[in-house]
Amino acid sequence: MSFLDHLEELRWHLIRSTIAVVLIGLVAFIMKDFIFDTVIFGPKRPDFPTYKLFCHLSKMLGFSEAFCGTEPLFRIQSREMAGQFSAHIWTSIWAGFIVGFPYILYEMWKFISPGLYTKEKNNARGFIFIASVLFFTGVLFGYYVVAPLSINFLGGYQVSKEVFNDIDLGSYISTVRAAVIACGLVFELPIIIFFLTKIGLVTPEVLKKYRKISLVVVLILSAIITPPDVASQIIVAIPILVLYQVSIYISGYVIRQEAKKNKKNAKSS
Repeated sequence: MSFLDHLEELRWHLIRSTIAVVLIGLVAFIMKDFIFDTVIFGPKRPDFPTYKLFCHLSKMLGFSEAFCGTEPLFRIQSREMAGQFSAHIWTSIWAGFIVGFPYILYEMWKFISPGLYTKEKNNARGFIFIASVLFFTGVLFGYYVVAPLSINFLGGYQVSKEVFNDIDLGSYISTVRAAVIACGLVFELPIIIFFLTKIGLVTPEVLKKYRKISLVVVLILSAIITPPDVASQIIVAIPILVLYQVSIYISGYVIRQEAKKNKKNAKSS
């Protein structure tokens, strides 16, 4: 295929992905009450499962009972004429992207796979399933851990008793969305390392060499997206560090498989 033919093929994959996102977004748009009242505003309510769990743990360990409140920390307001309608549309689109992520991966794979050898296709078997599981695991982690920690701290923070918190609708939704989408993409790290190793850009030695630097980066990111206490930072940092360690093993596995293949080809030649 020529370069223009590849662009045409890519265009149709992107169109089909966009259609899928829009269709799922339409369903989310219709399910407004569930999407907003149950999902989006869930981490704002004191009876959210994460707060109950953290409240129980804080009581057991003798820590501050910051998660044991009974009243909402803040109200949500819309300060623009089209603010609620705009939030409804964009939230529906992002819901379409999250739910439709496996199909988007499928379209990406259909575009890439014709350029791979049969053995490379076999090695990448299960890519869509594994990548989807990692993404949804990250989404759930962001929704049930990162978002509640951020909302509980930022929503209840006061510089003075003279200032009360009425959070803008767009600001609240962007906080939840950033936590969910960012964690979903971060959890794709093993898949990214797999392909970077396959094309020779990453090795286990490189990953081990920069492990300490990665640890510092992870802790800094944890400090940015969570309340400034050690327990919250550790809760966020642990799964990311585990993913990094898993990525080292995956990179090593890919290197060993490539070595076996090269050795086999050398013998046959």
